[in-house]
Amino acid sequence: MNSLKPTTKPTTELESQLLQLGLTTTAQTLDDFIARATTSRWSPQLMLEELVRVEIGERSRRSFERRFQLSRLGRFKPVADFDWNWPKKIDRSVIERALTLDFIPEGRNLILMGSNGLGKTTIAKNIGYAALQAGYTVLFRTASEILADLHCDSPHLLRRKLQHFARPALLCIDELAYLSYDSDASDLLYEVVSRRYERRSLLITTNKAFRDWNTVFPNATSIATLLDRLTHHADVTLIEGQSYRVRESEMEVAARRKKP
Repeated sequence: MNSLKPTTKPTTELESQLLQLGLTTTAQTLDDFIARATTSRWSPQLMLEELVRVEIGERSRRSFERRFQLSRLGRFKPVADFDWNWPKKIDRSVIERALTLDFIPEGRNLILMGSNGLGKTTIAKNIGYAALQAGYTVLFRTASEILADLHCDSPHLLRRKLQHFARPALLCIDELAYLSYDSDASDLLYEVVSRRYERRSLLITTNKAFRDWNTVFPNATSIATLLDRLTHHADVTLIEGQSYRVRESEMEVAARRKKP
């Protein structure tokens, strides 16, 4: 009498079923997965644990890549290469605490204030990148890009765009107050801040003190209210010193002069 043998489904059918369940990575590496399980004599529980580990890891990787692309962070120098000794004044403890992302769950804001070339954008991008690694959604745009995007004639389209900027867990607005805008721009910026107020965090870099923002948004009536909401739950840190970019340029010129 022949012993009964367990029936097995063809690999192609099993792959199809794994794909239907959303187990894409396991389906794509099924032969290798089965070979490792057989060679190592995995128990059923260990096999399931490995399957779950691989799927979660791959989904986390894909999620990060998708969120990084949508964030528009682009290229940046890692904070490990940041020269903390170059600025004449910088509160390193505030920035290092921000890199722990403790302000995001609280819906607090972070404002980096200082003249050009002191690394405000680099710091902001590193904080944004850390937030992406922690699983948060991030959007990095310059103030000019945001305001240009919000200038539209359709109220319905404006609402959609405002929702777009209200949605990320962290919205980084770079180079705010670098250019001058009309009073409508102030109202649009207020709408962005208002929709995120006490809900989601803002990270802003600016080269002007708050008292000078009236020169950036002349004749705007919403500046006081905007600043009130922006700074109500916020850490404001001042960075002072000479432009690091100017220093790098001078070093490059000096290096070229030394060449024969």
